[in-house]
Amino acid sequence: MDFAFTPEQERIRDAIAKLCEQFGDDYWLAHDKSGDFPVELHQACARDGWLGIAMPEAYGGAGLGITEAALMMQTIAESGAGFSGCSTVHMNIFGLNPVVVFGTEAQKRRFLPPLIAGKERACFAVTEPNTGLNTRKLKTKAEKRGGTYYVSGEKVWISTAQVAEKVLLLARAEAGITLFYTDLDRRHVEVREIDKMGRHAVDSNQVFFEALPVPEDDRIGEEGKGFEYILHGMNPERILIAAELVGLGRCAVKRAAKYAKERVVFDRPIGQNQAIQHPLAANWMGLEAAGLMVFKAAWLYDQGQACGAEANSAKYLAGEACFDACQQAVMTHGGYGYAAEYHVERYLREALLGRIAPITPQLILCYVAERVLGLPKSY
Repeated sequence: MDFAFTPEQERIRDAIAKLCEQFGDDYWLAHDKSGDFPVELHQACARDGWLGIAMPEAYGGAGLGITEAALMMQTIAESGAGFSGCSTVHMNIFGLNPVVVFGTEAQKRRFLPPLIAGKERACFAVTEPNTGLNTRKLKTKAEKRGGTYYVSGEKVWISTAQVAEKVLLLARAEAGITLFYTDLDRRHVEVREIDKMGRHAVDSNQVFFEALPVPEDDRIGEEGKGFEYILHGMNPERILIAAELVGLGRCAVKRAAKYAKERVVFDRPIGQNQAIQHPLAANWMGLEAAGLMVFKAAWLYDQGQACGAEANSAKYLAGEACFDACQQAVMTHGGYGYAAEYHVERYLREALLGRIAPITPQLILCYVAERVLGLPKSY
C-alpha cells in the first residue's frame, strides 16, 4: 500500500500550481464582480496541454487517468481559483467521456482535438426544470426526419452555455433517451443566464431548444442508449467535484490560519485561542480524510474497478468538509470575513455549489444505504 503520488503526479501538481500563480486573488475577485468568463485561464490551460489531461493521446490529449485529473483540479481550486477556476476547464475532463468511449473513430477525430486545443468549448445539457435528478423522465424531444433530428425542449442549470460552441445533449428520440454532441446553433437555441449566489465568473443558464437541427452523424452511439452512456461520466464527475471541494477547503483553512496568526486582539494573536485553533484543526482533518477517499475512488476508476460507492462517498465527505472549512474561515475573520476583499465569503458561496451539485448529499446517503448496506430503496 502506497499513499505517495508518483514523481510524474508531483510534477503535474507543481506545473499546475505554477500556472495558477498567474491568476491571483485580484483576478478572481475581479471576475467574481464582473461575471466575465476566465478566458485567460482557459487558454493558458490549452496552451500547456492540460485541457486534454484525460483524453487519448491519439487525439491530442495526454492519455492520463482520473487520478491525475483530480490532482490537477484540486490544485486549481487550492490556488484560490475555487470553483470559478475549476469550472472553466471541468467539462473537458469528464463531459466528453461518452464520446471517448462510445463515439465512432470519425466522431472522436472531429470532436476531441478542437476541445483539447481550446478552440471550442462545450456545455452539458441534461438537467430539466421538472425532472431534476430523475433523468429517465426528461421531456426534451428529438424528432427524426430523414437524416436529421430536430430537438425541442428546455434544460436548466447548464454551465458555460453563454460561451460554448458545442453541447452534449440528452433528448428523447423514438427509441428512448439518446445522446448527441452537436453545434449550439443560436438560431435555434435561446440561452438565459441565471443570476445566482456564487461562481459568477462561469455562467449557469436556462436553455431553450426550438427545433435545433442535429445531423445523425452527431448522435453518439445507438438511439435509446443515451442514459447508459452518460452514466460512464458520472463517477469521474463526482471524483473531480470532490477533489475541487478538497482544494477549495484547504485554501480556506490556509487563509484562515494565516489571518489567525496575524490578527492581534487583546494583545495576542487570535490563533493562540483554542476556540480559533480547534475548529480549524478539525477542518484540516476532515479535508484530509475526504482527500483520501477522493484518491481511493480515482485509483479504483483508473484500475477499471467498481467505484460507485467510493466516488459518491468522496463527493459527500468533501462537500461537508469544504462547507465546514469555508464557513469557519469566514468566522475566523470575524466581520472582515463578510468583506469581499478578504475572499473567504466567495469561498463559502462557491462551497455551496459543490455541496448541492451534481447530486445532493441526501441522494448520496440513499445510494450508500441501498447499494452498500442493502437497505430498501426509499424513493
